[in-house]
Amino acid sequence: MAWKSSFRENICTLEQLKEYISLTPTEEKHLQKVIQLHPMSVTKYYLSLIDAKDKNDPIKKMIIPSVEELDLEGSYDTSGESENTKFTGLQHKYSQTALVLSTNQCAAYCRFCFRKRLVGCTNDEVLHQFSNACEYIRKNKQINNVLISGGDPLILPTKVLEGFLEMLSGISHLRFIRFGSRTPVAFPDRILLDDGLTNILKKHSKKQRRIYIVTHFNHPNEITDKSIDCIDKLIRSNVIVNNQTVLLGGVNDDPYLLAELLNKLVSIGVNPYYVFQCRPVKRVKHHFQISLYRGYRIVENAKKMLNGHSKRFKYIMSHRTGKIEIVGVMDNENKDTEMYFKYHQAKNPKNIGKFFKMKLNKSAGWLDDLK
Repeated sequence: MAWKSSFRENICTLEQLKEYISLTPTEEKHLQKVIQLHPMSVTKYYLSLIDAKDKNDPIKKMIIPSVEELDLEGSYDTSGESENTKFTGLQHKYSQTALVLSTNQCAAYCRFCFRKRLVGCTNDEVLHQFSNACEYIRKNKQINNVLISGGDPLILPTKVLEGFLEMLSGISHLRFIRFGSRTPVAFPDRILLDDGLTNILKKHSKKQRRIYIVTHFNHPNEITDKSIDCIDKLIRSNVIVNNQTVLLGGVNDDPYLLAELLNKLVSIGVNPYYVFQCRPVKRVKHHFQISLYRGYRIVENAKKMLNGHSKRFKYIMSHRTGKIEIVGVMDNENKDTEMYFKYHQAKNPKNIGKFFKMKLNKSAGWLDDLK
């Protein structure tokens, strides 16, 4: 199909990249080390969004390898995925949700990816038989939703995705199905050029069991005519589209930019769902994560420019113990500054809704850095 042909033209080598972006010999030497560890893959569409004249272009920072990726501070598993894996490719951290790792491939490899250990690197964590996941879900009746993730599941063949949905449709206690995908952002032609995919989504997104696409716009420059058409096609296929944004240093760490992004998303029919604190991932933390204190100020100042619909999201930290909402900061005169948190979701169900505070080190970027 046309989208597959386009996908095969992805920029994956430095020689290909140099046709679009200039690199010094020193940069080329360092970047070669990076992509040997964490491969590069960029669609020509997404590459076209980069302003080559702007050395600080936000799209470039998100998708083009950087020498800063050689920094090893952090962890490859910041959310405890390994300890929640029931068998290869299936995680069950929260009682009502099953998470399936369906592929290690994406339309484009984001440099801030929290599954950097996996994407483009290894199939060791990817589900081999989808029927095994369905059997587990069928036996665990407290599971009422499935998140199909990866990598990016929408890069899989349409027939494979149809098979997933056909198998899940036979599980009566499932209330909705989610696909985590950055394809509408980085490779909208995958959806625009394949009516078969949207026909399948429409067939399975019904009144009593909806399909959600949880996508991942991080910057207003990603909202283009083509991505808007892609979102519109999904919505017309009875799919509900939510968005998860990651707060990224040098990309969207500005309240005006963040407000512009969230307002635009609502205008095209995408629901802001989470704004994530960037996880302290190896080769990511050093150059993408900002402090919790600064992040909170950015989010709160952005909210002043948002309407009710565009500020329904939660500012969240996806910690190994659960999804923790970052609620507030109390600057106490003559006392320690404190940050307030609430468990939005928790591995231990007893913690759901728990409200707590920590002394705030204003340079801290993660819960584990606080007392």
